[in-house]
Amino acid sequence: MDEQKKSRETTQPHTVDRPEALPALAGADSGSPDRRPPLVLLHGLTFDRRLWDPVLAELDRVDPGRRVLTLDLPGHGESAGWPFYDMESVADGVHRAVEQAQLGSPVVVGHSISAVIATLYAARHSSRGVVNVDQSLQVAPFATLVRSLAHKLRGPDFPAVWQMFAKSMQIERLPESAQDLVRSTSRPRQELVLGYWQQLLDRPIDEIVDLATAALNALRDARVPYLVVAGDPLEPDYQQWLSETLPQVEVDAWAGSGHFPQLAHPERFAERLAVTSGWTPERSCRLVERV
Repeated sequence: MDEQKKSRETTQPHTVDRPEALPALAGADSGSPDRRPPLVLLHGLTFDRRLWDPVLAELDRVDPGRRVLTLDLPGHGESAGWPFYDMESVADGVHRAVEQAQLGSPVVVGHSISAVIATLYAARHSSRGVVNVDQSLQVAPFATLVRSLAHKLRGPDFPAVWQMFAKSMQIERLPESAQDLVRSTSRPRQELVLGYWQQLLDRPIDEIVDLATAALNALRDARVPYLVVAGDPLEPDYQQWLSETLPQVEVDAWAGSGHFPQLAHPERFAERLAVTSGWTPERSCRLVERV
């Protein structure tokens, strides 16, 4: 990787409230600019960008030379921590990294919580599309669950509660090498999880729902391509809601893959990413106001 493509970090103190003044995100930039939209790959909560390694290896085979930027979220991997981790700010921080890498309008790929970040990114900045990896876009049920566990999450019972969430990811469905990768890249620190879930814990649920609705409405109106890759078939009610909310959505459910379909079938996932090289939304999409 040449020097211009290496991740950039700053030493500015955490005394400001604007993402562009916070430490930059660490990442890896590969490929060369061409007519294909670049890919931005975002990992899930507690993991780091190494989680994409199997997909990147397959992508080199099926879509060679594609420009790809993999990032460590704030407080993960090699990225410095931030004093706050609200989804809008993290999405704007990702956009700053995209600008620093001098990428064109990207396809943003987000796993788990990063699918929410990718969705907000596409609603706030120019994007050629979103790939949502196994993340529900109905925020109220999960917010309600997290709030019901708030006392335990904030106290000494955090490890046991996090183990409950980890068990729901069903990593036992993955090949052994993928299971090892998941375990070796996960760093479930209490302060980090609470930071990313602070909105769910403290913000009125109606406001969180309004934020999500505004973002999805913006994507719908702009007809931004949107692919969901799920580890199991979607519940019928959610499938119907999703189709009505985002008529352009495409759902690809890989039964028996659990929460990491990209690791259960990295070759298949890379092939789905290769198809995004032809994505062209009718117009760019941006929310001019924070909700």
